[in-house]
Amino acid sequence: MSLAIFALASVVLSVAYLNVIGSYRAMAGRHQEQEDWKWVRATVLAEPERTKVEDGGHLNLSDGHEVTWSAKIQSAGVADLFLVTLEAASQGTGGQDGWKHRESIRLLRPAWSDPTERDKLREMTKQRVDRETRT
Repeated sequence: MSLAIFALASVVLSVAYLNVIGSYRAMAGRHQEQEDWKWVRATVLAEPERTKVEDGGHLNLSDGHEVTWSAKIQSAGVADLFLVTLEAASQGTGGQDGWKHRESIRLLRPAWSDPTERDKLREMTKQRVDRETRT
């Protein structure tokens, strides 16, 4: 009877140990994915030229993965303010899974503005503020 209890206990402890190891491995992969996404986002946000951001591109990561990213830029209705929707995807290699991320970010980029549209948006904002202050 004691041999059966010992065998059952050793199986349970072995399974628990393997679960802990699997969890550590999964967390490490998730952490790497988050770090990769931060790198992609920082690289895109550091790009000063609107056309390069709109064209998208590929980034090679430190672990040999390649990330494909694209961005959609829209006016946010305020002068020099843009809504950038950034999408990125990495193909999995080896034992790692690929990932996809999408994030919308508001950016203040005066260099991206068209001067005539900027003037129109400023005038519209001025009129809206005037209406709101009168009421």
